[in-house]
Amino acid sequence: MSNASPFGTRADATADARPLLGHWIGGRFDASGTRRDSVFDPATGAVVAETVFADRDCVGRAVAAANAAFPAWSETSPLKRSRVLFELKALLERDRDDLAATVTREHGKVFSDAQGEIQRGIEVVEFACGIPQLLKGQFSDNIGGGIDNWSIRQPLGVCAGITPFNFPAMVPLWMFPVAIACGNTFVLKPSERVPGASLKLAALLEEAGLPAGVVNIVQGDREAVDALLGHPDVEAISFVGSTPVAEHIYSRGSAAGKRVQALAGAKNHLVVMPDADLDQAADALIGAGYGSAGERCMAISVAVAVGATGDALVDRVRERIGRLKIGDGMSGDADMGPLVTAAHRQRVAGYIEDGVREGAELVVDGRGLEIEGREEGFFLGPTLFDRVTPSMRIYREEIFGPVLSVVRVPDLAAAVELINAHELGNGVACYTGDGRTARNFARRIRAGMVGINVPIPVPMAFHSFGGWKRSLFGDHHIYGEEGVRFYTRYKSVMQRWPDASSKGPEFTMPTHK
Repeated sequence: MSNASPFGTRADATADARPLLGHWIGGRFDASGTRRDSVFDPATGAVVAETVFADRDCVGRAVAAANAAFPAWSETSPLKRSRVLFELKALLERDRDDLAATVTREHGKVFSDAQGEIQRGIEVVEFACGIPQLLKGQFSDNIGGGIDNWSIRQPLGVCAGITPFNFPAMVPLWMFPVAIACGNTFVLKPSERVPGASLKLAALLEEAGLPAGVVNIVQGDREAVDALLGHPDVEAISFVGSTPVAEHIYSRGSAAGKRVQALAGAKNHLVVMPDADLDQAADALIGAGYGSAGERCMAISVAVAVGATGDALVDRVRERIGRLKIGDGMSGDADMGPLVTAAHRQRVAGYIEDGVREGAELVVDGRGLEIEGREEGFFLGPTLFDRVTPSMRIYREEIFGPVLSVVRVPDLAAAVELINAHELGNGVACYTGDGRTARNFARRIRAGMVGINVPIPVPMAFHSFGGWKRSLFGDHHIYGEEGVRFYTRYKSVMQRWPDASSKGPEFTMPTHK
């Protein structure tokens, strides 16, 4: 073991000695584990690092470190805990560009998008800095018979987070800052595809003064996940990822008596009403459909054209696709980068083939795209389908790539019925110029996050993020006040100081007359 965690630079893509990205356990870098996998730069296709995968023993050591740190950390005052987070916030702001470059290097999204990801994570840290206010309970004086009643919120213990490849910094920052602000300790299992950002966050936490063991990181795959799910000392699991994995984590974790929030897949629709500004709607679809190559759980993947808007909307989107700049995310002028892996690119291309086979109209085909100087990168161009129907696989399933489908419906009622019938209900948007339409849509739609003339309605840190239906397993959304509720247990305390004239035992149900 060594206290230093190695990080490479973009130049390491062709180096013989690539950095080994391992675990962070008890405040020390840990490279133990017999299995390894490659980390790619999606823009070049080159291997830039190796990740060592945690086995059950490694996960056990991480949980033990968190468990050992819990008593002292949970007894640390909320004010002192918040001061560590204030310092972390300052360090994140200082190193924002360095973190963003790591995200771009391993994920592929454009650098400006990665900067935005870090900023949204910082905002959750800012929220968690207010934990002394957020943990305040309620007090009722003299509810009867000299008894006072108050409530408090107390930490759970060791919590774990399992995070996806598409937001390597932001989603961990949705989880552990709130968890540790509430007095818990934490074990993070990031995606094995993008391990670098997690270790940079660990280094910043150490610099901020967080005691060793409060946050630990284990790299790995399902073996590490199942070890966390089965560990008796893990009290709660937070997850963001696909619906099948979310359901597995929720079922397995709940059966083991753990508290679980599992944020799952999405099929986000954007409804375009006849009175909408079609240029604004088309711009929204381009950014929300193809930003980050569609690898966002809040990406818009279905445009619902209401009434006679379909032809004009498709024409505007097609024209804007032709203006998109696709390339290396660090190039400075790219609008969209590559997909995260070659395997994922092939998976998305398979959906395009299915759409053609099922009879959808392929307006723009993104397959076969090559970028000069980046011919080995995992690029797939923006793809547009028209006249998609609900029975088609490209409509039913989450593609998680730059594929936008247009569905045509006659009116708002049909649009609402279409969206509410889908099994996923993460986010939705409606573009309209009519306030009554907007109000009716927001009230009737069955989704957790709704945007009115806002294509990606990701709540601010002081609200909470989460979907409905099979886009969320568990009772709590993530971060915000919902996050505080998830990471604490409610306790009611009643207290009386009786005088010498005790009445003796009482055998009736106590009342407060």
